[in-house]
Amino acid sequence: MNKKFLVTFLFFATAISVAARLLPHLANFTPMAALALFAGVYGTRVSKWYLLAPLGAMLVSDLFVGFYEWQTMAVVYGSFFAIGLIGLLVRMFKARLQTVVLGTLLGSILFYLTTNFAVWAFSGMYAPTFEGLMLSYYMALPFFKFTLLGDLFYVSLFFGIYEFATSVRYKHLYGP
Repeated sequence: MNKKFLVTFLFFATAISVAARLLPHLANFTPMAALALFAGVYGTRVSKWYLLAPLGAMLVSDLFVGFYEWQTMAVVYGSFFAIGLIGLLVRMFKARLQTVVLGTLLGSILFYLTTNFAVWAFSGMYAPTFEGLMLSYYMALPFFKFTLLGDLFYVSLFFGIYEFATSVRYKHLYGP
C-alpha cells in the first residue's frame, strides 16, 4: 500500500464529497456515506483519524448549506461516523465485493433509521407517538431510495477508482 497515494485519494474524495453536496443533486444522493465507508476500510490503514473525514466534509458543506436542529445534526454526523466503523468491519472481514455491498446496505439502513428517528424525536414535525414515528419512516421512504442509490453509486465510484488505480500502479511498478 502506498500511503501517499491513499492520503491523496482521500483528500480528493473528501473534496468531491463537499462539492457534490453543494451542487444540485437529488435529495440524499451524496457521497458522504461512501466517503465514511471508504475511510473506514482504507483510511484507517494510515490513521484512525481518517474516520473523521466525512464529518469534516459535512461541517464544511454545512457552512454553505446551513445548519438545523443540533440534536438531529448530531445524529446525522454520528451516523456517518458509525458508517466509518462499519468500514472497519468490512476491512476486518476482507474488503471483497460482497462485504463492501453489505457494508453499504447496512450504512444506508443505519442512516435511514437513525436520522428519521431523530427527525421524529427533535423536529416537532410528527406526533410524539409510535404512529408518529412510523409516519416519519413512511414519509422518508423516497429519501431512502435516493440514499441507497447514492451510496451504491458513490461507493462503486470511490472503491472502483481506488482499486483500479492501485492495481494499475502495482502492475506498472512491479510487472504482471
